[in-house]
Amino acid sequence: MLVRFATSRPEGAYTLALPIAAGAAPADRLPPSDSAARGIVRSAAEAARFEGETGATVDLFIPEGSGVRRLVLVGVGSGPDGHERAGAALVARLLTSGETRLVIDLTGIAVADPAEAAAKYASGAVLRSWRHDVYRTKLAPKARPSLTEIVIVGGGEGAEAAWSRLEAVAAGVAFTRELVAEPANIIYPESFVERCEALTALGVKIEALDEAAMREAGMGALLGVSQGSAREARLLVMRWDGSDGTKDPVAFVGKGVTFDTGGISIKPAAGMEDMKWDMGGAGAVAGAMKALAMRKSKAHVIGVCALVENMPGGNAQRPGDVVTSMSGQTIEVINTDAEGRLVLCDAITWVQRRYKPRTIIDLATLTGAMIIALGHEHGGLFSNSDELADQLLAAGKASGDALWRLPMGDAYDKLIESPIADMKNVGPRDAGSISAAQFILRFVEEGVNWAHLDIAGMVWAAKPGPLWDKGATGYGVRLLDRFAADNLEG
Repeated sequence: MLVRFATSRPEGAYTLALPIAAGAAPADRLPPSDSAARGIVRSAAEAARFEGETGATVDLFIPEGSGVRRLVLVGVGSGPDGHERAGAALVARLLTSGETRLVIDLTGIAVADPAEAAAKYASGAVLRSWRHDVYRTKLAPKARPSLTEIVIVGGGEGAEAAWSRLEAVAAGVAFTRELVAEPANIIYPESFVERCEALTALGVKIEALDEAAMREAGMGALLGVSQGSAREARLLVMRWDGSDGTKDPVAFVGKGVTFDTGGISIKPAAGMEDMKWDMGGAGAVAGAMKALAMRKSKAHVIGVCALVENMPGGNAQRPGDVVTSMSGQTIEVINTDAEGRLVLCDAITWVQRRYKPRTIIDLATLTGAMIIALGHEHGGLFSNSDELADQLLAAGKASGDALWRLPMGDAYDKLIESPIADMKNVGPRDAGSISAAQFILRFVEEGVNWAHLDIAGMVWAAKPGPLWDKGATGYGVRLLDRFAADNLEG
């Protein structure tokens, strides 16, 4: 999608979009002398009960010269996210409409920062235009995207600069969506690493540990998950240091189960195809690293993706097995489908020993219980630091990747006590997401601020949302980028 900014409407054929604030009169966006067009707009808005609600649209045609112009009214509401959602709504309406060029005219509307508003329209449009059509060979012409160019008028001189930052974040989201949307025969541990190697061109330093290196390091928990698969595990490490060595690193750690059958504790067949997105946490970390590098963030971040397949092969680990983690703690594996925490615990130990971060944020599609608790509206947040939790909640609210904090404590920790090992990998059904977080906390070293984001309900959408179509959402990228911008770049 080509995005341009202009000071006036271009010549030629295009669809014109006019943003309308909540409660404003749509006809007032047209010249007083154009009484015919104003009457059509007024009647159309009244017929559609359009009141400028965020993301609402009215599609009509108005006379212009000797012909007609397609006009779309789009509501921006009264909230801070109205411009981005309006840009997305326009693309959702027009992407496959046959129109090729959209002009969004911001002149004549009151906005505090026209440049930022223009960039938000671009961001919403680009995010909503993303599709994964790689394997579609028989798309009907009317189902193919036609919209290729967006021109935003009235953003002022700072629009390009404002868009530059948001464009980097949108590129990171697109990268995450690509990784999450690809099937498991295309994206597996080794190929995930290969896709991420492209980030070296942006200045990201990349290292990948194979199974031999992980075995030497003592990662028995992670390798226990992988041992049933013909695909070898990988620990992908991405480093971006925009601070020129002046700042201590913060670690982002992502669960990267590129396909999860459940192992010997196998999942039901119905819906198992969805488990290609069980690497959504790792995907978010990779996308965030791309965004940070593209916009030359001044943060120092280590991104770690623990990449495995969980398969029920003849060599797969069994319920009741005991594994020794890299930390030296032993784990009784009660359920092989509670594998994400086994993968994360070794990755967290490794990054602490190698880079000694004072802050760790892990992201994982960890528990179905999180979806039961929060649905698809919020990711779950667990933390041993009120300050870090508050920073993440604020970043979630500002970015649109919403979070909700849940409790932790000794009573929940007792749920994972084992009679034969240091702990077991699952507790009872009650408080399943919390006991999973308690498990991970046992591997966080003293003095390290840690947050666990259970994003099981957020990385994949069964229906279109404000900024995405059905499928991969890219959740987590905007959250991590905003957290870095607000807390790591000063």
